[in-house]
Amino acid sequence: MRPKTPPPLRLVLASTSPFRRELLGRLQLPFEIAAPDLDEAALPGEAPAATAERLALEKAKAVAARFPDALIIGSDQVAHQGDRTYGKPGTRTNAISQLQAMRGKSVIFHTGLCLFNSASGRTQICGVPTEVRFRALSDAEIERYLDREDALNCAGSAKSEGLGITLLESLRGDDPNALIGLPLIALCRMLRAEGVQLP
Repeated sequence: MRPKTPPPLRLVLASTSPFRRELLGRLQLPFEIAAPDLDEAALPGEAPAATAERLALEKAKAVAARFPDALIIGSDQVAHQGDRTYGKPGTRTNAISQLQAMRGKSVIFHTGLCLFNSASGRTQICGVPTEVRFRALSDAEIERYLDREDALNCAGSAKSEGLGITLLESLRGDDPNALIGLPLIALCRMLRAEGVQLP
């Protein structure tokens, strides 16, 4: 008699981002959504890449008590240029300031990713940087962009999956999905390590 194969673990996305939800849906795996409730501020002296990866882990663990037998995905993104970081602008005024500061420059969008197995405690974490070179944008271009694109809930105010692509000169990175908020290539590698079949 063959031993019983345990049922596959539930897959949970610890995010309410519609962009991450859409990206995860591309893998054609059933998954659930859970909202992590935590402070996303950087710690004093924390490097931007470290912030993104720490928050990805904290988001996954924040919902683990509700899903004791699951593979939980956490992700976070921090945009930075040197020591200056660009978070979600929240207001049009902040978005204008961000885009003015980034025009003509290269900015790193560092996306932290975590896959936490709440049954075994196994944790996989990585960071996926994307270098984004902004065009030398005029104030009028910035205003027209913000008139037409809701970018207030997007790190760095540049929604590359929408009209924000017009603001850019070039992109360099290992996974174009990382810039939108969920590095699918790295996530697939992590899921396979947990026995998930893809494709």
